[in-house]
Amino acid sequence: MNESLKVNNYSRPKLETPNGQNRLLLHSCCAPCAGEIMEAVAASDMETTVFFYNPNIHPIEEYEIRKRENKRFCDQLGFEFVDVDYDKENWFKRIKGLEDEPERGDRCTKCFDMRFERSALYAHENDFPLFATTLGISRWKDLDQVNDSGLRAAKPYKNLIFWDLNWRKKGGSSRMIEISKREEFYQQEYCGCVYSLRDTNRWRKENNRSRIIRGVKHYS
Repeated sequence: MNESLKVNNYSRPKLETPNGQNRLLLHSCCAPCAGEIMEAVAASDMETTVFFYNPNIHPIEEYEIRKRENKRFCDQLGFEFVDVDYDKENWFKRIKGLEDEPERGDRCTKCFDMRFERSALYAHENDFPLFATTLGISRWKDLDQVNDSGLRAAKPYKNLIFWDLNWRKKGGSSRMIEISKREEFYQQEYCGCVYSLRDTNRWRKENNRSRIIRGVKHYS
């Protein structure tokens, strides 16, 4: 039976990792999605480095807010935080021709592939045996789409495993919201890219709702 651990009033079993690995590179998209996962690996005493590579986030001001919130929680937990360049030009090249794809369509697949390929390369170059992503905890994402991309990214590297744990289960999705409220994380209202911002505002206009105002809303 797994040892029971407690972090910030949550009791949980120690995580079972592939091959018992204890060193993790965690690709993170934002603090709200990362919070529950970061606390779970902290409770399991995993040596965790957070890898922030999200060239899709638009505009740069939004990118900086999400990065700052994520680093704030990393500092709180004592995790190393790797800030990768804002590689937006290469991101636009990667998804060229897919600008009108819907959410969860081919544009998202290309976006995941780009971010996870960079994550996997960093993991390989720095001797991480395991990498994972926070993206799959969000109910707005297609979990199979996220995991398939992660598995493809890890495949070229013999000693690297993509950890495709379903973080939504056993109350993970609920704790994600609880932690976001407790920490008063910035609450973004669109996925991140210019096209998700466009489409979300288009939907809001069609439904007589106000446009997104970036940078002002926090969980409370």
